[in-house]
Amino acid sequence: MEIMKNLFLGMMLLVITLSTQAQEKKNKNAKYTIAVNGNCEQCQRRIQKAAFSVDGVKMANWNIETHKLDVTLNEEKTSVAEVKKAVAKVGHDAGEFRATKTDYDNLHSCCQYEREEPKK
Repeated sequence: MEIMKNLFLGMMLLVITLSTQAQEKKNKNAKYTIAVNGNCEQCQRRIQKAAFSVDGVKMANWNIETHKLDVTLNEEKTSVAEVKKAVAKVGHDAGEFRATKTDYDNLHSCCQYEREEPKK
């Protein structure tokens, strides 16, 4: 009887250990750099405002010269894909997320950048 009890406890400990290791840990300060098209300070304000509108974004800074958006976010609350979607929604292509034609056309003329054709 004692052997069965020890075997059972050993198996339970093994299951708990394996399930704990299988859980993916979410980073509360994950840093990403996203390519985002734009031209000017007006674009910069719009892009950063869109990024900050996503719950869990702690820092967002878009560089006019490099067209890179540096983002720090809490992965327990959001994902980099959600940030890209928010930026695309305000008219700026962000990685694999493209702004709709309507959103792009609504940008001020100085903010309309040369768009790359989507890859098929």
